[in-house]
Amino acid sequence: MKYIDEFRDPAKAKKLVEEIHKLASGMFPSTPLRERTSPVAERSRSQRSRREHTRSQPLQIMEFCGGHTHTLFKYGIESMLPDTIEMVHGPGCPVCVLPMARVDDCVAIAEQPGVIFTTFGDAMRVPGTRKSLLQAKADGCDVRMVYSPMDALAIARKNPDREVVFFALGFETTMPSTALTLLQAHREGLKNFSLFCNHITTPATMRAILTDPDLRLDGFLAPGHVSMVIGAQPYDFVTRDYHKPLVITGFEPLDILQALWMLVKQIAEGRCEVENQYARIVPQAGNTAGLNAIHEVYETREHSEFRGLGNIGDAGIQIREAYAAYDAEKKFGIPFDAAPFDSAQGAGSLKCAEVLRGVMKPWDCPAFGKECNPQMPLGALMVSPEGSCAAYYAYGKLAKRS
Repeated sequence: MKYIDEFRDPAKAKKLVEEIHKLASGMFPSTPLRERTSPVAERSRSQRSRREHTRSQPLQIMEFCGGHTHTLFKYGIESMLPDTIEMVHGPGCPVCVLPMARVDDCVAIAEQPGVIFTTFGDAMRVPGTRKSLLQAKADGCDVRMVYSPMDALAIARKNPDREVVFFALGFETTMPSTALTLLQAHREGLKNFSLFCNHITTPATMRAILTDPDLRLDGFLAPGHVSMVIGAQPYDFVTRDYHKPLVITGFEPLDILQALWMLVKQIAEGRCEVENQYARIVPQAGNTAGLNAIHEVYETREHSEFRGLGNIGDAGIQIREAYAAYDAEKKFGIPFDAAPFDSAQGAGSLKCAEVLRGVMKPWDCPAFGKECNPQMPLGALMVSPEGSCAAYYAYGKLAKRS
């Protein structure tokens, strides 16, 4: 099948894996990894390591997007990499960083008389402190799954006597579609349509990860679909301010392997740049029409609280005052609360925050695969198909293998 099989070619994959191993072997001494933790040996190499780009600890590379995590596991890529490269799983998706309090707000809106609450399917099962949207639907609320915000707008046209709310959720990937839908509602003069805005900006979220004192990263695989909208320039701060190389990549196996090769090559050569592996999809300057719609409809919030990441400035998005009539927060009097978030996610055994930030693997969470599973998810990382816990469970990585 053209344009699919080409990105899953075993021979090319094998060659890329060999090149990654070759680059990694040149950065690490030949002694076994467990011996590299010796403080004496580490000090003896400290002066030459900067010049020769040798390493004493595994490279830690974060794939920011849950789609990348699933590709790594589905095609066995992680197991092909040398032991000196460790993949660190990032936030995954906006559902994964959605605070319980915002789910509670969704339920509160859905419980209002005359409201039709619409949402993407992956947000239906995210638990709040009282219930999920799916449970609210079971309790009699009119909660409907839709495939796009335009579906919600069509429902508003057909139900002029009902208030139709769309749960606007996502990184920059989905921002243009919700912004354009709002603008269409404005042109049509529809008064019974609004957005409950919970969009998140990727660069600010990355900055929060980079300032985490518990996390040591050597580079990023940046999300391709987000970058298709925003382009490459917004990532410049990663290399400029934090001196971490970054490669934008697609989602097929060869995309991931080529991006890893590019990233490891940068590290081996002592370079620190933003590179675009996904150039067939991602333009350097992004999508002009999409960015224009985003800038017209939205502005950043001064502070927003995110699950596992804490309070992040300029990461959350809100609707501009010019379009306040389409803002469900204002229409239904929902206060925006940026109060500190309970990292336990409402259940003492869960370690969602640590897993989400990449400082803990899913199997280290006491609830993983036990009381928290796809059939009865307790945390958002298990609810969302792009969450790292869902990926680990789906591909049998239920416990660390010795």
